[in-house]
Amino acid sequence: MRLIEKVWFKKHSAKYWLVPLLLPLTGLFYLISLVRRVAFRFGLLKSYKVDVPVIVVGNISVGGNGKTPVVIHLVELAKVLGLKPGVISRGYGSQADVYPYLLDENSTSYQAGDEPLLIYLRCNIPVVIGADRVANAEKLIEQGCNIVISDDGLQHYRLQRDLELVIIDAKRLFGNGLLLPAGPLREGTWRLKKADLIIYNGNNSDHTKQLVSKPLFMTLAGCELIQVITGEKMLLPDFIQQWQIVNAIAGIGEPQRFFDTLQTLGFDLATQQGFIDHKNFTVNDFVEFKTDLPLLMTEKDAVKCRAFAQKNWWYLPVSAQFSEQDKEVLIQAISSFKV
Repeated sequence: MRLIEKVWFKKHSAKYWLVPLLLPLTGLFYLISLVRRVAFRFGLLKSYKVDVPVIVVGNISVGGNGKTPVVIHLVELAKVLGLKPGVISRGYGSQADVYPYLLDENSTSYQAGDEPLLIYLRCNIPVVIGADRVANAEKLIEQGCNIVISDDGLQHYRLQRDLELVIIDAKRLFGNGLLLPAGPLREGTWRLKKADLIIYNGNNSDHTKQLVSKPLFMTLAGCELIQVITGEKMLLPDFIQQWQIVNAIAGIGEPQRFFDTLQTLGFDLATQQGFIDHKNFTVNDFVEFKTDLPLLMTEKDAVKCRAFAQKNWWYLPVSAQFSEQDKEVLIQAISSFKV
């Protein structure tokens, strides 16, 4: 975790002096955000409505809150309901030759970014990336999609949306409660009242009473490990029976969450190494790990390691799990778009 993130989430109290130094920039960020929102609200900046429903899955803070598993879950629900979903994304860190960029079977994480490639490989649906989300959505419509799911983009007001879902990390919440860069927030907690559905990743019932009357709750769960090169699958109990002691890496918003998950599942971590979110891995990042132990990673990390992975590298795919009641809320929300 970067130093500034430790300050945001109150894990490095000795460096709190950074916050007052950044407050003038936070004031500027607030002013720019306010002017931009007002400009869209009163038509000074134009927003666009595409010909199919748009669902935005976003958050008001930076870092990994669990948006991608929710996007995948919505895709699966839309398919069950007979819809043809597609996903749009900014494609953070992507280096495609042209945008909007439609992913295909030859796409790499270098071209598409890690999360869009993960969604494409997991869901086998059209995925389009690029800074212009309106153009991205139009590209999906050309592919025959009749519902667009936006991975992030809550603050991208140029694209009108029919449903907004905000994901909150129940563990980290909103950090020190300040806007960027003094804090982790893109928008204040007032924004939650504007969203259609609030989903907590984890459970923090005391906090929900303060801001949201009827939130949804999800957990992230996995039942198997998949070999990075071959795609071989092994159920977790069988894997642990053979290799309880493992190495682990994670290049996500909160690496410790992944390490805690592995330990909860029953693994003993000989070595664990966290990297920055969206880390572009090279083979040199792995030279310190003992090769006689399996190396476990997240699915998002695995899509960037396929070119140089070893036979004992495995990833843990996770899925969003909801109660039947909360799942029904999501189904009803998507069903309202079905023609």
